[in-house]
Amino acid sequence: MLYKNRRPEVEVGVLVSGPFQAEGPVRLSALPAGEVTIATHRGDYGNLGATHEAVRDYAAAHGRALAGPCWEIYGHATPNPSQTETKVLWLLR
Repeated sequence: MLYKNRRPEVEVGVLVSGPFQAEGPVRLSALPAGEVTIATHRGDYGNLGATHEAVRDYAAAHGRALAGPCWEIYGHATPNPSQTETKVLWLLR
């Protein structure tokens, strides 16, 4: 899930093994390039906001400005939600 800005304007995507022909609403896209700050969220998706806040706080504490876009990379679902992992990334300036 790519949050392009704070409106939020989002893109939902999946990894593919190579280029493909866009069709209908499905199109080729890429995540923003550059340096990021990242954290791994473990547990319920409903608590992702706390992990986003921690990443933003970490960047600020280290004198880094956020560029705007951020995204989440979801791991495989697990029978136990407390073991589910989601990567939270924020692009830095």
